[in-house]
Amino acid sequence: MSASPVSDTRAQRNVIVLMLAQAVMGSQMPMVFILGGLAGQSLATNICFATLPISLIVLGSMLVATPMSAIMQRYGRKVGFFVGAMGGAMGGLIGAVGLYYSSFTIFMVGSLFTGVYMSAQGFYRFAATDTASDKFRPRAISFVMAAGLVSAVIGPQLIKVTSEAMVVPFLGTYLAVIGINLAGSLLFFLLDIPKPEPVAKDQPKGRSRLELLKTPRIAVAIIGGMVSYALMNLMMTSTPLAVVGCGYTQNNAADVVMAHVLAMFAPSFFTGHLIARFGVEKIMGLGLVILAGAGVVGLSGVELGNFFVALTLLGVGWNFGFIGATTMLSSAHTVEERGRVQGMNDMIVFGFVTIASISSGGLMNCSGGSPVEGWTAVNLAMIPFLTLAGGALIWLVMQPQKD
Repeated sequence: MSASPVSDTRAQRNVIVLMLAQAVMGSQMPMVFILGGLAGQSLATNICFATLPISLIVLGSMLVATPMSAIMQRYGRKVGFFVGAMGGAMGGLIGAVGLYYSSFTIFMVGSLFTGVYMSAQGFYRFAATDTASDKFRPRAISFVMAAGLVSAVIGPQLIKVTSEAMVVPFLGTYLAVIGINLAGSLLFFLLDIPKPEPVAKDQPKGRSRLELLKTPRIAVAIIGGMVSYALMNLMMTSTPLAVVGCGYTQNNAADVVMAHVLAMFAPSFFTGHLIARFGVEKIMGLGLVILAGAGVVGLSGVELGNFFVALTLLGVGWNFGFIGATTMLSSAHTVEERGRVQGMNDMIVFGFVTIASISSGGLMNCSGGSPVEGWTAVNLAMIPFLTLAGGALIWLVMQPQKD
């Protein structure tokens, strides 16, 4: 009836490989997010479009999410992760060419390719659960996410070393991104995750996408992940522009974002334990409350300390909200529905994040006469979405208890 027992020894090996990939290859994400807006601001003819390169990274991730999931469902995680790494290397190469020729258009094309890597990285957390038992699953997700702590240090430090290393600003950083992808992709040879078995014609194929979306836990998990990630991106994307615009240095901006990314991943060492002890709904709810706290601190002033505290709270809130949503989603579908659910989830989540990223630049640069007014607009924009996610979570908790 049921399959043979899941070996957590195998799962633990895969988690270690995925943690290394998250730490090494994941370092490119803070690099391109910190510099994407600043490079865009120097290349764009209209500063309202400064964060468009970051938006295109997220758009690329959204567009690739469903086919990436299909590739992994058919050919296995390893193939999908190699495709992602090659997309990241191509993004770094095209971005470097755009910087060299001062072409905003070419730079944006590179950003779109970077989204291929971002999409693949999003599946690390799901891959961690493929060979894990139900008991180990929340911790497997948390451990892989926790490895982002290392990437949070490596990425900003590489920026400090490489951003001014060449005559063309930021060119050295984008060349470093190429090396990170090529070297880091070798880790995937160590993965031991079997390819999914093809679904036989007489086997149940699971629920349709519409039926899945009508499932309360899946719907709320998607909303929770969508809002947590989008608000994190909305605020983080505009932070380097706000910090520099308020009179601080580029290194100050890198330090603030580093503190933020550390806060995103440091709680992962115990988030899985908190979910197991208190329940996923309570941890998701706590994440939303902390995200609201980030907005309150952001509205209270533009001292450097305010940026550090607001972005730290933003990272912790994202961690609880997003890992909680991922855990809720991973327990709400069958094996045959896995590719369908995960691809649909990431397409919706990153579609919403794309909108938030595009809005971030417009709110920051074009909603007021000063960086302070733009930063205020960014923080106020969080309110309706926190209301949506909070309402959805309360609705789920109030549903009758049944499987």
